[in-house]
Amino acid sequence: MATITTQDGTQIFYKDWGDKDAPAIMFHHGWPLSADDWDAQMMFFLLKGYRVIAHDRRGHGRSSQSATGHDMDTYVSDVIALTDALDLKNAVHIGHSTGGGEVARYVARAKPGRVAKAVLVSAVAPIMVKTDSNPDGVPIAVFDDVRTQTATNRAQFFYDFTLPFFGYNREGAEVKEGVRRNWWRQGMMGSVLAHTLGIKAFSETDFTDDLKAIAVPTLVMHGEDDQVVPFPTTGKLSAQIVKGAVLKSYPGYPHGMPTTHAAVINADLLAFIEG
Repeated sequence: MATITTQDGTQIFYKDWGDKDAPAIMFHHGWPLSADDWDAQMMFFLLKGYRVIAHDRRGHGRSSQSATGHDMDTYVSDVIALTDALDLKNAVHIGHSTGGGEVARYVARAKPGRVAKAVLVSAVAPIMVKTDSNPDGVPIAVFDDVRTQTATNRAQFFYDFTLPFFGYNREGAEVKEGVRRNWWRQGMMGSVLAHTLGIKAFSETDFTDDLKAIAVPTLVMHGEDDQVVPFPTTGKLSAQIVKGAVLKSYPGYPHGMPTTHAAVINADLLAFIEG
């Protein structure tokens, strides 16, 4: 397995496919998944001639089950370590959900020449939790319940969570059992500690300043029927904050739209990257 070791000794697993001289795309996965969640996109862009990279966040997938560092700043430090090790230049960074927040903070802090474009897909930015300054956010009690269920009932909770994640609880939805099981497999590969502690990172981190600092072409993609990261208070706002951002919203699409609607999402990503 390809890994790098961070300063605190954590091993970060990554995939790096394609011609090393080809234009690079790096994918950042959501909670509590792994690089495998980008299978449909990595294969699509690999066959289009791109170099595709994706990593497992610390405590997730095949990376070390570290006891510490489950906060957004450390996640981004790990990304910086990986992009430095691979010497990625002018890469496109695409993040889904928690990975979208990771992309926002990484792009805001990246060294000059590292990033060409950014894409936030169903991303948690600018902030998810309800606060005095974010009165329409999700109440903290919702995330507290996710914490409790993850810590004490993870296997069943993760399996049940796939229903709203993919919109499979909507009338007329074509439920794909293999997709549900693959999501569950990815989640259960990771550390229950990392998953429990990481909930704070994706729900309570304020990315507003990061979004304001992004200075590369940015695409914001979000499903309007996202039951996990509500579109009106996240994607819609992010597109207003990032200077010059392009917003593409999708009526009826769920949080997991890169899987459920891969053909549409891939085509729109390609158009943005090559545009």
